[in-house]
Amino acid sequence: MNQSNQPLPEVLRDPRVLRRRLDAARARGARVAFVPTMGALHAGHLELVRHARQLADLVVVSIFVNPTQFGPREDLASYPRDLDGDLRLLAGVPADLVLAPSVEAVYPPGFATTVHVAGLTEGLCGAHRPGHFDGVATVVAKLFSMVGPCVAVFGRKDFQQLQVVRRMTADLDLPVTVVGRPTVREPDGLAMSSRNRYLTPDQRRRATALVDGLRAAAAAFAAGERDPATLRRLVYGRLEGRVDAIDYVFVGDPETLRPYEGPVPPGRTALAAVAARIGRTRLIDNAELGTDDLAAPPPGRPPDA
Repeated sequence: MNQSNQPLPEVLRDPRVLRRRLDAARARGARVAFVPTMGALHAGHLELVRHARQLADLVVVSIFVNPTQFGPREDLASYPRDLDGDLRLLAGVPADLVLAPSVEAVYPPGFATTVHVAGLTEGLCGAHRPGHFDGVATVVAKLFSMVGPCVAVFGRKDFQQLQVVRRMTADLDLPVTVVGRPTVREPDGLAMSSRNRYLTPDQRRRATALVDGLRAAAAAFAAGERDPATLRRLVYGRLEGRVDAIDYVFVGDPETLRPYEGPVPPGRTALAAVAARIGRTRLIDNAELGTDDLAAPPPGRPPDA
């Protein structure tokens, strides 16, 4: 039990056992919702699970740190892992089942298949993390196969990932409905991320440069600015001197993830996205200009503690 006096969700290690349980539930008429995560859960993840709870009778959360989406010099070994803490948080939502497989259960000996989504993976984070989205697409395709027909809930903070998963799901005719949910933010606007815990107090203060840049672009867009170069300069202006390195500042089409060659077309929104490094921590954030309200309070409630 945990502080909310709710039972901990049941943990399954074998994907085959999970699939049998879910197939039996669907045969009885139950709807299944699925939230894939890498653990180290925070309030943003819990908002996804709460939304999944509204959509289905049975909510499944996966906790799996996927090695194939990490590069050779990235933080696979140090990525935060706290299954017991994650289960206590999920009990308060609540989730019903947690799939926490081993690497060998997901990638058994002899595994030789990779899912590649062309086009959408070439820019933004894809240009700076070679192979990352092949790892994402492959593991999500496998997880969707393990869960079976369902509605899958993802956060929009990883906007490129969301679009890649949507494209893969449609192209492979997977029986999954993909739902994107708004980014959940700290009171000062910083997008919630498991990697925020890497930041020192000084780095944490500087990290709000990302959302400050997006807010500047959003305000200009609301005032009628449609020149992508001008919008990018506004973001850069908030980043410079506060972050240690900038991977990219992007303004472009939210559907194709290609930069606009000229002014944002009338009636269209624009995706503003940024990736920057503070110390050794790489942070990303985005806003759909013309749609997202960065001044709005984050959806959902704080995690039960």
